[in-house]
Amino acid sequence: MVEPVVRIPDVKVALSTASVYPESTAAAFEIAARLGYDGVEVMVWTDPVSQDIDALRRLSDYHGIPILAVHAPCLLITQRVWSTDPWTKLQRARAAAEKLGASTVVVHPPFRWQRQYARDFVGGIQRMANETDVRFAVENMYPWRYRDREMLAYAPAWDVTQDDYRHFTIDLSHAATARTDALRMLDRMGDRLGHVHLADGKGSAKDEHLVPGRGDQPCAEVLERLARSGYGGHVVVEVNTRRAMPGAGREADLAGALAFARLHLASPVRVPGR
Repeated sequence: MVEPVVRIPDVKVALSTASVYPESTAAAFEIAARLGYDGVEVMVWTDPVSQDIDALRRLSDYHGIPILAVHAPCLLITQRVWSTDPWTKLQRARAAAEKLGASTVVVHPPFRWQRQYARDFVGGIQRMANETDVRFAVENMYPWRYRDREMLAYAPAWDVTQDDYRHFTIDLSHAATARTDALRMLDRMGDRLGHVHLADGKGSAKDEHLVPGRGDQPCAEVLERLARSGYGGHVVVEVNTRRAMPGAGREADLAGALAFARLHLASPVRVPGR
């Protein structure tokens, strides 16, 4: 019997619906199915379909693409989506995840000006996590920079490993923007890592979300480490394709990102004596 030389872990690779912007949420399901992704992460934003659980379920059923995660509407442009109250947003995100069969809700730490929300955030996330089987995976962010000035825009901290969360999301583009060592952050997250946003970056002040392999982040090393460690969460391709040529150009970028993820999630099997 021939022994396998690589091990393929049971890690699903999903497409974030944000990766097809400015195309729609519905287009993301179609593209994910055509390219062979294992599922999608729904970015809840101003597209009405992204906010509509019934519409999302119909898209999932029609394309045969499961919804693996829901990204709560916590961006600046989504301040009025699903209420202006941040806790209501998270409650609705949890309800959506439960109804859609998603295992994870991705959430950003609060903005510093959301003072009461920030003050209660760590304990509030812990309480909500105790009420459901859905993971609340809090995502690393970054300082905002303008020329030579830096502003700490998130509280309690942009480096979420400083606080006691049950699950984390690591975003490699955010690590690039923060100019922090992604592998060390991965070490700090340890077995609390529950979710991965796969993207690249070059350390620009802008959150770049490059196709993996086009920046200087250790995207391959992160995936290889996940494969060796028995990581049980999802890997989500969350890249910026706005500058890609519509249609074939965008799909080529997303197909390349999927191939990159699957290649580096395949870890070599150590054979004794070799």
